[in-house]
Amino acid sequence: MNAASCPCGSGRLLADCCGRFHAGDPAPDAASLMRSRYSAYVLGLEEYLRATWHPATCPAVLGLDATPRPQWLGLAVKAHMPLDDAHATVEFVARYKLNGRAFRLHEISRFERVDGRWLYVDGAIRE
Repeated sequence: MNAASCPCGSGRLLADCCGRFHAGDPAPDAASLMRSRYSAYVLGLEEYLRATWHPATCPAVLGLDATPRPQWLGLAVKAHMPLDDAHATVEFVARYKLNGRAFRLHEISRFERVDGRWLYVDGAIRE
């Protein structure tokens, strides 16, 4: 990944992709928010992750400063399913390495639009 390319894998520059959401622009849909949250994990942007997490489900500790940190390798969005104007799900697979071992996080995430902004609610891990 080029230093200026977006970690979400879109092929666009960070500033033209997820970076604008990190800077405060609202994500237009749940899939864009999910991509920007993946990029925030890669970049260690805890404040953004908290701001885009539904307050009812946001954990007290995110653990971004855990040692060792995962090395995020890539993201694949499998499906974006709008349910209505305020609810959607996004299925994704995020690949990472930890202690030299490769892992995949396969999740179906739930999102809700609150006051015009999409928020991550929770997710169900898939095998």
